[in-house]
Amino acid sequence: MADVLIREEKDGILFLQLNRPEQRNAVNSELRRLLSQAMNDFAADTSLRVAVITGSGTKSFCAGADLKELAENRVGQPPRDYFADFGPDDFIEKPVITAVNGYALAGGFRLAQFGDLCIASENASFGISEAKWSRGAPWAAPLVNMIPRRIMAELLLTAQPISAQRAYDVGLVNEVVPEERLIPRAWELAETIANNAPLSLSASKWLMRVGAEAGVGATGKIAAEIFRHVYASQDALEGPRAFREGRKPQWKGR
Repeated sequence: MADVLIREEKDGILFLQLNRPEQRNAVNSELRRLLSQAMNDFAADTSLRVAVITGSGTKSFCAGADLKELAENRVGQPPRDYFADFGPDDFIEKPVITAVNGYALAGGFRLAQFGDLCIASENASFGISEAKWSRGAPWAAPLVNMIPRRIMAELLLTAQPISAQRAYDVGLVNEVVPEERLIPRAWELAETIANNAPLSLSASKWLMRVGAEAGVGATGKIAAEIFRHVYASQDALEGPRAFREGRKPQWKGR
C-alpha cells in the first residue's frame, strides 16, 4: 500500500505531498495524523526552513475531509486541528508554501489558504463546498481579511468553486503557472526563501499576524519590538559581513 503522505527533505526544505489521488487526496484519519506530525516536526527542526505542501496527481490538491470516513464514524464537527497544526490558532513561525494542483475544496481550501504563499496550476480551483453537504466552514473566518465581502459571500452561499485565475485576481493566489511548472516553481520559491535569514523570516511572520489581528496603528507601534531580537542577533552581523566579503551568508538562527 502506498504511503498516504510523501515526505522529502532537501536543502532546508520540507516537501509534503498528499498521496490519495483516487480519493482526490481527501484527508482521512491516517493522513491527518501523518500531516499533523510532519508539521510539528517541521516547527521543531531547526535544519528545516520552509515547507511546501501539494497533492498527488493533477485533478485534486485536496477535497477536504474524507466524507465517507466521517459518515462511517458518525463524526459531526471535525476536530479543530483536522488539517494539521499550522492554522491561526497553532502558529508556526516558519514559511509555508502551498502548491495547488486541481481542486482545493472545503478543508482542502483551508489547507491552501494557510500557506504564507500560494501558487496554483492553471487547472486549479478553490471552493467552499460545505453548504452542499450541510457541513460548516468556521475555518473560512480569516478570509474576511483576505478577500472582498462579495467574493466571500459567493464562495460560501453558492458552494461553487472559482478558477485559479479568479483566485489570483482577488488576491488568494500569488502566481498561476502551467501545470508542469507547479512543482518546479514551488521549489524555486522555497529555495529563495530558505536562503534568507531565519530570524528575519520568523519576525516577518509575526509582523503579518499582528498586523492582521491588531490593525496598522497598533502594529506600527510594536514593529520595532518584533524585530528587536533580529537586530541583536549574530546573524545581524553576519549579513553585512557576507555582503562586504561578497559571499553567501552562513545563517545560525541566533
